[in-house]
Amino acid sequence: MRIGYYPGCSLLGSSREFDESTRAVAEAIGLELVTVPDWNCCGASSAHVLDHQLSLALPARILALAEAAGLTELLAPCAACYNRLCSARTELEADPAAREAISRIIELPYQGRVKVVNILEVLDRCQDRLKAKATAPLGRKVACYYGCLLVRPPRVVAFDRPEDPMSMDRLMVLAGAEPLAWNHKTECCGAAFSVTRTDLVARMSGRIVAGAAKAGAEAIVVACPMCHSNLDMRRPECNALLQADHQLPVLFITQALGLAMGLDPVRLGLQRHMVPALLQPAAAGAKA
Repeated sequence: MRIGYYPGCSLLGSSREFDESTRAVAEAIGLELVTVPDWNCCGASSAHVLDHQLSLALPARILALAEAAGLTELLAPCAACYNRLCSARTELEADPAAREAISRIIELPYQGRVKVVNILEVLDRCQDRLKAKATAPLGRKVACYYGCLLVRPPRVVAFDRPEDPMSMDRLMVLAGAEPLAWNHKTECCGAAFSVTRTDLVARMSGRIVAGAAKAGAEAIVVACPMCHSNLDMRRPECNALLQADHQLPVLFITQALGLAMGLDPVRLGLQRHMVPALLQPAAAGAKA
């Protein structure tokens, strides 16, 4: 199976472990990731605030390069990248004049032929392969945290249920974990306010961490670099506000699956986390 791959800036910087674990799991299940040549930043959470045309041109160039490379689908593991690519594609599909204008700006033909997919969509298709490889079941209770960018706005991303998504829960069942019912699956973590308004992030992410702990989770599983950063890196601020010492690890979905498949924790980038994140399988000891 072959699919286009857009790592985006976060996966080569602050969230290297997401890229590392995605590549490791993909290799293990026979999924070939074809990186878009000469890719650029998608604009993430800032371009659309500064310049609307720029917010279309940046993702359009990525999609145009994917088209030129003969790709029909593009995997964007970062939820922010996924959301921006989907949003630009939707807007340009509805406005031929804007599509022509953006093509002139990026100096590339853009037809809108490439479908954008997120990591959960791709992994959901590979359930049979994942199940066959999951020889070290986690045996842990986990809180699957989707955040807001993977499932909203529903008319743009058209992925899973916007209020109670289940795709990550299904994958965790395959990994031998027990996904819990809890109330913060799609709450916002504070996103890009991590630097400018750390107080808000501590309050919003703190509620998520406390909610997962109250539900009995032994780990939080995510599919977004910003969510991971706020729940993991900002844990001291969250704990200070909560007046608690929550030490729940936060794993990317690909890391959790990789552990269940017996992949090397270092290859999965687990040593990069702020909160210790080596979630050993319950019955397999140090096998992973």
